[in-house]
Amino acid sequence: MGRYVIRRLLQMIPVFIGSTFLIFFMVYALGDPVAALFGDKAPDPATAARIRKDLYLDRPLWEQYLHYMGQIFQGDFGTAFNGQPVTELMASAFPVTLRLTCVAIVIEIVVGITLGVVSGLRRGRAVDSGVLVLTLIVISIPTFVTGYVLQYLFGVKWGWVRPTVSPSAPLNELILPGVVLALVSLAYVTRLSRTSIAENARADYVRTAVAKGLPRRRVTTRHLLRNSLIPVVTFIGTDIGALMGGAIVTERIFNIHGVGYQLYQGILRNNSPTVVGFVTILVIVFLLANLLVDLFYAVLDPRIRYA
Repeated sequence: MGRYVIRRLLQMIPVFIGSTFLIFFMVYALGDPVAALFGDKAPDPATAARIRKDLYLDRPLWEQYLHYMGQIFQGDFGTAFNGQPVTELMASAFPVTLRLTCVAIVIEIVVGITLGVVSGLRRGRAVDSGVLVLTLIVISIPTFVTGYVLQYLFGVKWGWVRPTVSPSAPLNELILPGVVLALVSLAYVTRLSRTSIAENARADYVRTAVAKGLPRRRVTTRHLLRNSLIPVVTFIGTDIGALMGGAIVTERIFNIHGVGYQLYQGILRNNSPTVVGFVTILVIVFLLANLLVDLFYAVLDPRIRYA
């Protein structure tokens, strides 16, 4: 196990370098941060040259990237164009988005797997057909449509929740945004769980367990469910990073000042240090989530061993 973890960590290094360089290249090579800093006003050439030198933008792109990576390893993600360190923006944004992502993941796991198991065990029946149609509808509707409709119904018309989230973003106010953020992923988890359960229900080890006289609940939870959850766990693990980075629409709808909000503001204002810094952290989150998923495989299926 120890050697496997070390090998996976070493494999993450080139992935991290390649991902961050691609992000850095798209942000800095395809745009002009200095021009964005001045907005519609053309900067004085001498002033622009001085700013480029201060920001290390007068060097080749690969030198800029190496300089940036050296700053990251020292805990310095640069300074936003408003003069605020990017790390301060991260300290205020990531805890909010992390709470929102946790709410979405819990909803995705509990509701999605439950519906998938019920549907898979009743394949071809009315419940199965209803779940498939419902998940297809959820997948087909864009998130911004679902978000605004639920915000209007639950927050404005019926008044059950606050239509927008307060700056402190307490957990109870994040439930509705968490539902909106989780809906599409929940539908995929349901369909993936349903397919996996339906396929494994006909496997030999399930028939053997039933022939031994084991209770149906134990067969489902100890044998069928554990083996069927491996592709579901893979999807959920990769979805953690996607939810944190893909919360832009949800956070805009509910006025949540999290990672999505900061990314939106950074892209809108071409605030390169903010965009690159936040996406770099999201890459790290995505890589660590995938590592944890791989390690969790052995818990679900004891037949999996790590060399």
